[in-house]
Amino acid sequence: MPANVPPRYKDAELRLHRATTREEKEDALREMIALLPHHKGTDKLLGDLRARLSKLEEEATHAHRPGRRAEVGQVEREGAGQWVMIGPANSGKSSLLAALTHAKPEIAEYPFTTRDPLPGMMEFEDVQVQLVDTPAVGGAQVPAWLPQLVHGADGVLIVLDVAGDDLEAGLRATLDLLERARVRPAGRAAAAGASPLERAVPVVVLLNRCDLDDDGTFAALAREAVPPDLFMFSVSATRGDGLDGLRPVLFRSLHRIRVHTKEPGHAADGGKPFVLPEGATVHDLADRVHHDLAERLKFARLWGPHARFEGQQVDRGHVLGDGDVVELHA
Repeated sequence: MPANVPPRYKDAELRLHRATTREEKEDALREMIALLPHHKGTDKLLGDLRARLSKLEEEATHAHRPGRRAEVGQVEREGAGQWVMIGPANSGKSSLLAALTHAKPEIAEYPFTTRDPLPGMMEFEDVQVQLVDTPAVGGAQVPAWLPQLVHGADGVLIVLDVAGDDLEAGLRATLDLLERARVRPAGRAAAAGASPLERAVPVVVLLNRCDLDDDGTFAALAREAVPPDLFMFSVSATRGDGLDGLRPVLFRSLHRIRVHTKEPGHAADGGKPFVLPEGATVHDLADRVHHDLAERLKFARLWGPHARFEGQQVDRGHVLGDGDVVELHA
């Protein structure tokens, strides 16, 4: 080992030696690669680390082929984005999943009913957003796969029982899980010495069972416990309060745009829109339609809320907006 590696590299190397799952090994290897000084003296070690990571990723790919069972804790991403729901026992995560999607989770009054991740698709206008229910945190051992699932999500929903006696303890457990998952709320600056693998994603705190908090007293107490930079939203899975307002919050927090295409002389495609990240260009859309089209693209015409006039001609570098209709010309 090169003598000038930072202490955090040695910590990651120790985690690699102790790792028992593929996800833990991949995580440690990625951090070692990110932390290893890159110069001629480390080329051989860097190549070895990358080869080991590539082998693990290839094993994961084979595991996902038809006829092979997916690894425990893995959820195939679908829709416009993925929100992972975390929270203490009996906070109502499963009830919210059932109320917002067509999923049918097991719901019971006793704790730790959910044992495996359960996805469901939440409809919002012309797209769907994936929500994933997970086992409760706090009071029991957290599944080894849960931090990895949280780390890879597009957003995190912290679900708390606004009228529960242990809201602060449940909040601490979920925030501890975010730290273990190397996730920080979007907009929050990285702490000194933070892992190079740390991700910034939107984090929303859902105060469930607001039907038991008509005067807002419990919500006000929760606001004192929740970090001020976290967005809070009150809902009721049983009565439906706030659910319609939550849908656009979850989609827009993902910073995605929806774009329809049209052929010359025809109306806009009435099917599902292309979902792209904010800041995407006409070229990005063309590449999503087909790589060859992006290579041959000459210009595009634009309709919708962001066009100066209907059929406005734009170049491949034009930045698109939500609701645009685009006609691609090659």
